[in-house]
Order: sequence, then C-alpha cells, then structure tokens
Amino acid sequence: MHTVLIVDDSTTVRQMVSDHLENHGFEVIQAVDGEDAIEKIQAGSPDLVVTDIVMPRKNGYELTRWIKSDPKTKHIPVVMCTTKSEEFDIYWGMKQGADAYITKPYHPPDLIDAVKRLLK
Repeated sequence: MHTVLIVDDSTTVRQMVSDHLENHGFEVIQAVDGEDAIEKIQAGSPDLVVTDIVMPRKNGYELTRWIKSDPKTKHIPVVMCTTKSEEFDIYWGMKQGADAYITKPYHPPDLIDAVKRLLK
C-alpha cells in the first residue's frame, strides 16, 4: 500500500483529499503546512506528496524545493493541488520540481489518475 502525505492548511481540504485517496486504497498522512510536512517526511518518507501552495510557515513552493533538493527525498513525486491557476503559477510550480499540477476545485478522478501515474 502506498502512503500519500497531504499538505494543506485547510482542515476541510485535507479531509476531502484524504477521503478520496483512502477510498482508492492509499494510506494517508496529513500535515498542516510545509514545516509540519518536513517533520513528517523526515520521520518516514511517504511515497508521494500532495501539497497546496499558499500556507503559513513554509509554502508549497518552498516545500517542493526542499523535497527535490535533498538526495534522500528527491525521488518523492510532488503533486501541487492549489487554487493558483494562472499560467505563471503552473510554470513556477513545475520549475520548483512539482511532478504534476492540479487546480482547485479539482475533479477527484484527475487527482487519483495523477497519483496512480506518478506511483507506477
């Protein structure tokens, strides 16, 4: 079973994304922001990270750069799932190392497809 870390400062969004992933057989852990996510990643690497961008303490861009710059974690796929939908936002997210970019509100099958594709 694959473990997915959901990083979002919204309790509602974290729970909704967790429910979608759990219903498709994934184990889910949650973090409230980038700092919390780093602590959880260091405690035990997840197989994939789904992160929002706009969060307190450490945002999704900073988290993604941290994941992709560390030799121990750079293999972990990152899916940005955010309301930031401008072309520049998508470009910048991918430039930071994101493996997929999904805008909110998202269509649940799109997220599940991206997660499954990146975990193959």
